[in-house]
Amino acid sequence: MAQSQNSVVDLTIPATSYHGLSTYGNVMIGNKAFEFYNEKNPEDFIQIPWEQIDHVAGSVMFGGKWIARFAIMTKNDGDFSFSTKDNKKTLRAMRAYIPEDHLVRSLSFFDVVKRGFLSLFKR
Repeated sequence: MAQSQNSVVDLTIPATSYHGLSTYGNVMIGNKAFEFYNEKNPEDFIQIPWEQIDHVAGSVMFGGKWIARFAIMTKNDGDFSFSTKDNKKTLRAMRAYIPEDHLVRSLSFFDVVKRGFLSLFKR
């Protein structure tokens, strides 16, 4: 069983990790790290210290009314995608530990298509 890096926990919420196959568990946001623990396999966990997070991108839909999921981009270990029961509440809890300019809005599907279409004419 993994030992938590946090000494103070701000939020614990049910979540889904999209790293590989979808796994269900709980996200813990505390004073030292973002942590995900699988509910069925305690040996399957993700711990990301706050100083290792480069930025967080949220998939915002319907003009900011709903956040479908968010991705954490780390400095060394790659990207991790998550969705929690209340993504807005989760991102607000993370805002205490991550600077405001590192919380960004990800591109929508149409923005990605538009960029791809415009890049055809720039070549």
